[in-house]
Amino acid sequence: MDISNILQILIGFLGLILIAVPFSENFKIINYRYIIYGILSQILLAVILLKIPLIIGFFEVLGNAVIILQEATIEGSTFVFGYPPTDNLNPYRSLLETFAFGVLPYIIVMACISAILWYWGVLPFIVNLISKACQKLFNIGGPVGLGAAANIFVGQVEAPLLIRPYVTKLSNKELLILMTAGMATVAGSVMVALISILENAFENENLIQHFITASVLSVPAAIMYANIMIPSNSITDFNENKVPKVYKSTMDAVTRGSSDGASIALSVGTILIAVIALVYIANSILGLISNQFGFDLSIEIILGYIFAPIAWMMGIPWSEAIIAGELLGIKTTLNEFVAYPSLAQLDNGELSDKSKLITFYSLCGFANLSSVGILVSGITAMAPERKDDLIKVSLKALVGATLASCMTGLVVGIFI
Repeated sequence: MDISNILQILIGFLGLILIAVPFSENFKIINYRYIIYGILSQILLAVILLKIPLIIGFFEVLGNAVIILQEATIEGSTFVFGYPPTDNLNPYRSLLETFAFGVLPYIIVMACISAILWYWGVLPFIVNLISKACQKLFNIGGPVGLGAAANIFVGQVEAPLLIRPYVTKLSNKELLILMTAGMATVAGSVMVALISILENAFENENLIQHFITASVLSVPAAIMYANIMIPSNSITDFNENKVPKVYKSTMDAVTRGSSDGASIALSVGTILIAVIALVYIANSILGLISNQFGFDLSIEIILGYIFAPIAWMMGIPWSEAIIAGELLGIKTTLNEFVAYPSLAQLDNGELSDKSKLITFYSLCGFANLSSVGILVSGITAMAPERKDDLIKVSLKALVGATLASCMTGLVVGIFI
């Protein structure tokens, strides 16, 4: 690593922090200790999750488990959606070749498994450890610490459900932490679906390791950005210090987890239909206009130039920053299910292996415009009286979550 790379990294840390300052309600009382804690905790977690042999070995086992999970999902999906050839002349064709039936079922199966692991106490144990660490580092209460940490494994709307009795009592800063952490991470139920999209483009990488690392690192970053945007010492704590029970039995976890997974899969599918259609319409209009002046223009090109400086701050060379910025812009305005396939379809040489991995981390999150609506409506259903407060902090949450994922990309880029 030469001096220019070191300077780029230092400028990146400073730049990604300074971008958040204009969104602060009172930048004069920002506690800079939390910024230092946020960055140092990300660096420490990156070393633990990416460099310690024992942890790497665990992720290799987990990677093999993901392969079994994919095979099991294909087996179940084939039974429901597959069909054999009608005669020997036609090749085997299946609905599993489509996104709807070949990718979305992973969400259903993973949601079911996550629910079982939650009932058995595996996920609550891990979430509680991360929650305790965040509470100590950032001086936050138990409910918001639990809600933020739970986003590593459960969805952005499901995580607040774990602290539903406390949502009405949370301060605006705590609501911001909850929303920012929700959009800065990717739920476990979605990870396997995204792996099925990316595995050919990242053949030599353990994608489940990278997805979990991205979500774990982004939680302290999300809390850090929330502290910048709403500096406050208000704390809402548990009446009793334990993780709430969600499911009554293993069978309850299976049925509710499967049902929740189906709802998520349906939501992903319908949003994709709408946003891809809207992008096509917008690009058609931009193409008609730009062709009159002899140049090409599209949403992707515009977003590439807007987000290129942020991509450079993440440690990506300027020659590749516009392409990475384009993907980052697509994820923010549309969603990760549009951005990740675009990353997977890049031609060899458009991004270096390191830049591809940094971009991978920056895209790992639900930070997009549709997620803002999902989060506001989901939490409002739990606490209708907080609707105005949720709307008030929603833009801050979107910006904070996007920057948190970018900061994670910057930190991970130091170690790859």
